[in-house]
Amino acid sequence: MIPTKYETLKISSDANNLRLVERLIEDVCELYGMSEDGYGNMLIAVTEAVNNAIYHGNKCAADKFVKIGFEPVQNELIFSVTDEGSGFDPNSLPDPTDPTNIDKISGRGVFLMSSLSDSIRFEDNGRKVLLGFKNTVQA
Repeated sequence: MIPTKYETLKISSDANNLRLVERLIEDVCELYGMSEDGYGNMLIAVTEAVNNAIYHGNKCAADKFVKIGFEPVQNELIFSVTDEGSGFDPNSLPDPTDPTNIDKISGRGVFLMSSLSDSIRFEDNGRKVLLGFKNTVQA
């Protein structure tokens, strides 16, 4: 059972652990009665944030961890994803919709997270991302 207070899942920097994140999101969506669309947006955005934390933040280092948390705040669920990397400047990312970037294999993660969540905020020099999903918490 998922408590209604802030919950944190700590995983090692291994992509195989994404299944644990998926399970957490399934449990949260079931607990709060998320719509199928809301679930899909949350699943993709949060797993993308965790994937970025594993690959870009922690560089797949086995001794580094990613923390995933969630907290219901009024009519919104806030997910946090924190890595142990050196951070980055989210404002310096190239625009993935720019024609010169369309054919690039990577570089769409933050854009995707921004598009699928209702809010996105970076803290701690980019090592922590907060993703908000509105209208997900039932009264």
